[in-house]
Order: sequence, then C-alpha cells, then structure tokens
Amino acid sequence: TLPCLPGARPCIPKDFGRGSLVCVCNATYCDTLDPVVLPAPGSYVKYESSKAGKRLERSEGRFQSRLHAPGSTTGGWRYHLGTPRHHGLSRALPTGLLLTLNISTLYQHVKGFGGSLSDAAAMNILKLSQPAQDNLLRSYFSESGIEYNLIRVPMACSDFSVRPYSYDDVPDDYELKHFRLVDEDVKMKV
Repeated sequence: TLPCLPGARPCIPKDFGRGSLVCVCNATYCDTLDPVVLPAPGSYVKYESSKAGKRLERSEGRFQSRLHAPGSTTGGWRYHLGTPRHHGLSRALPTGLLLTLNISTLYQHVKGFGGSLSDAAAMNILKLSQPAQDNLLRSYFSESGIEYNLIRVPMACSDFSVRPYSYDDVPDDYELKHFRLVDEDVKMKV
C-alpha cells in the first residue's frame, strides 16, 4: 500500500509547446487532492480542468431545491448555469443550461472509476524511477489522488502495443493447447 500524502499539493504546470499544459509528476513531486468528501444534500462539488490551465480545480455550489422534478411526483434538485460560451458549434446555443436531477429515479449503479493500462502505458511507467512510479500510482489510486478503483487491461495486443500478438496463434486450436501469456502480459500486466 502506498502511503497517502496529507492535504492538497497544487499542480506545477509544464508546457510542451503544443498549447496544452500538464502537471509535473516525478520522483520528488506530484500534485495531490484533498480527500473527496460527499457534499451535503442539495450541494455539489465540481472539479474542472481546462486547456487554459485549470487542473482539477475544486469548487462548491448548491442546487436549487424544487418540490417536484418535471414529470415526477417526487422531489429533485435543479442546477442552473449562466450563458455558455460558443465553441464553434454551427447552431446557436441556449442562453443557459438547466440540469434537473430526479433523485428518486436511478438508472444504473456506478461500480467505480478508472482508466486503461495499455502496453504503452505500462512501458512508460516501468521506465520511471521507483519514487516516480510510486508518485504516479498514488496520484491515480490513493485518497490524495483521483481515487481510481478500476483498471481495464486489454487482452493480448491493442493499438497501443509495439507489436501484434495474441494468446494462441496456432490455426484451428479450438482446445487452446497452445495458449500462453506473452512477455508483455507477464512483465507489464499481471
């Protein structure tokens, strides 16, 4: 288990010359977040990143309480944003965004949040020093990071592999007698 760092550490931006910033994460420093705490009913917490330089910038707000959500006899919450900016869309945007949450209707259960660990990602992580690897993994999986709890690992090769491979390249081997993991799986995924 990687130890969690107390308190938030700000993003130290680095520009690679393509008009987009990244946060520095190396052997001695990596930005962190305060632990996520569920907001009070009727409130929300928003984390925003932007090309202009915001990196998981935290803000809080309150929904407007409403007795009934549209088409419902149960309560809900409303959130209203002001006039949005036009981002090159071909048609005019509405003057504001109205988000209505019907808290009595659930459509799905969220098991968690995460990302993909491709061959390319694993190769780059393994090229880092051990302290840099620890900081990077902490930034994804710890309470001082973004708290991923799921990871998707491609089976065999993907478009982020350095070579094509599968687990059984023998034609007509329906019983998988020649099935085997390759070095990429043993060294980087398992």
